[in-house]
Amino acid sequence: MGLQVVGAGLGRTGTLSLKQALEQLLDGPCYHMMEVFGKRDAIDTWHRASKGQSPDWNTFLDGYVATVDWPAAAFWDELAEANPDAVVLLSTRDADAWWTSASNTIFAVRLGDGEPGSDLEAHRAMAEARFANTFTASWPEEEAAKAAFLATTTACAPWCRRTGSWSTTPATAGVPCATRSACPSRPSRTRT
Repeated sequence: MGLQVVGAGLGRTGTLSLKQALEQLLDGPCYHMMEVFGKRDAIDTWHRASKGQSPDWNTFLDGYVATVDWPAAAFWDELAEANPDAVVLLSTRDADAWWTSASNTIFAVRLGDGEPGSDLEAHRAMAEARFANTFTASWPEEEAAKAAFLATTTACAPWCRRTGSWSTTPATAGVPCATRSACPSRPSRTRT
């Protein structure tokens, strides 16, 4: 059947609550960062995807009805393309509050190193590659991370960045994205 909902919102935007709600509403599992912890195959798949080697998304996410949070949110466009009937759901919050939360939780991964070859080290390497290649290479820096967050959650993103569709953001609602000169985009991923 494939995904019914593709989450475009980044971690620390209420995605765990969304996961729980979607699982109840859609009567099936929702893929969230929690699904990655301790699962080396998943860690390795996301790491390869972060380096431009995306899997067959429908095979990889078989059995899930929705995705939210990183790492899937970094690939929302590919997931939406693989599941054209899915709804794209964007969760967001104030950039300052998001930075405070993200820097104290998910970005703290850079502070810890596991033993070489361990799942913890593989998870850290995957997360750093994902941040650098699909978010911003300057993700540890507050201003750069907030700018990347805003590029993902305001103005043209996420719909306009990929499709040139109309924005639903209140400040730009009804304005064709092609007419907005400051439409942000995320770093491109190199395909190999």
